[in-house]
Amino acid sequence: MRRLLLAAVPALALASPLSAQMDPTMPGMAMPGMNMPAKPKPALSKKKPATGATAKRTRLKARGKGSTATERATPRSSAGDNMSGMAGMNMSGGPAADASSHLAQRQSQGPSPTPGMTPGQPMPGTEMSSMPGMSPGQSMHGQNMSSMPGMMMGNMGANGAAAGQPQGQGSMAMPGMNMSRVKEMPQGMTKPLAGNAPAPPPPADHAADHIFGADAMRGSRADLGKEQGGQAFHMVLFNLAEYQIKRGGDGYRWDGQAWYGGDLNRLVLRTEGEGLTRRGVDSAEVQALYSRTIGPYWNIQGGVRYDFKPNPSRTYATVGFQGLAPNFFDTEAALFLSDKGDLLGRAEGYYDQRITQRVILQPRVELNLAAQDVPEDRIGAGLSNAELGLRLRYEIKREFAPYMGVSWNREVGKTASYARADGKDVSSTSFVVGIRTWF
Repeated sequence: MRRLLLAAVPALALASPLSAQMDPTMPGMAMPGMNMPAKPKPALSKKKPATGATAKRTRLKARGKGSTATERATPRSSAGDNMSGMAGMNMSGGPAADASSHLAQRQSQGPSPTPGMTPGQPMPGTEMSSMPGMSPGQSMHGQNMSSMPGMMMGNMGANGAAAGQPQGQGSMAMPGMNMSRVKEMPQGMTKPLAGNAPAPPPPADHAADHIFGADAMRGSRADLGKEQGGQAFHMVLFNLAEYQIKRGGDGYRWDGQAWYGGDLNRLVLRTEGEGLTRRGVDSAEVQALYSRTIGPYWNIQGGVRYDFKPNPSRTYATVGFQGLAPNFFDTEAALFLSDKGDLLGRAEGYYDQRITQRVILQPRVELNLAAQDVPEDRIGAGLSNAELGLRLRYEIKREFAPYMGVSWNREVGKTASYARADGKDVSSTSFVVGIRTWF
């Protein structure tokens, strides 16, 4: 029995300090914002009843010693267990039973207020009523924070964007970002148009000059410029070289050009004409033109035109343009002023509709006009002639493509009257076969 009592004394001695540590009224035990949960009651363990010799010895010892239950329940502190001098460990209030009853009373009354804090008020460090734009007692929703540092939003519009702030930027600027001076872009424009900014100046300080010398590198840069766009090229193209099968006599026709030069400046030679197999060439002309690039897709041209046929021959001053219209229409137009003062005009265009990589369908239209009647050339004022064609070619090579198709030609106005007077047809339809080639 003495051994059991000696083993129980340290456990009871530690129970009193542990109970005292759970008292929130002790100095240092009330932490801001911390509520200690109620300590759960320990479950009572069931002891097996003593039987036999063990039970008999226990009753005899209890009678002989005369100890009471109260004395056995009173905790004893051993030497060296005095912790009253430690902060928050003042246990002078009495035994563990008094501390436990006091703790139960405090828990029934609810958590005690933290020193320095008033119920209903925010915790220290969370008071925001003094911040610019924050009013006490108001929620954060809908708060005007424009006066806070880094929250420059200007006047808010109906859509939540700040005045002077582009659409899509949101209703709140980033810290340090003042967007009140940002101008709105024009309606329908999302970014500046490409290609309008001035080109940067060419570099003047070349790193290679410091190694090889400026004189040695000057020639190298000139050669590089020639190879990268400064070279002269040439091309010969016959878009039409065909034989025409039609009523009243078969005929032929050609339309081609050749040019030599660079990307900006070129010399262009053109020729076109037609005739009948039974009577020879009816019309033939050649043009010599200077071509100047005025844009990525357009060239302006000027020069002279000379008509070999019909007789009498004519010489014309020529000005016009050639280029690629939107949707890849090849377009040509020109005005001709003869040495007799006659003004003529011509416009033509065609489009290569690629069916496969080698099969291409080409619709084509050509219109001829005159500002006045030219009786000697059998040309009437206004629209004098119109030609519509549709040709299908097969590119054996890109440079060589045989084709077949149909061509419709019609004389109009006073020109048709001249044709009737000469016994010619004013309208004709031809089945054509030919070759389109370039090199």
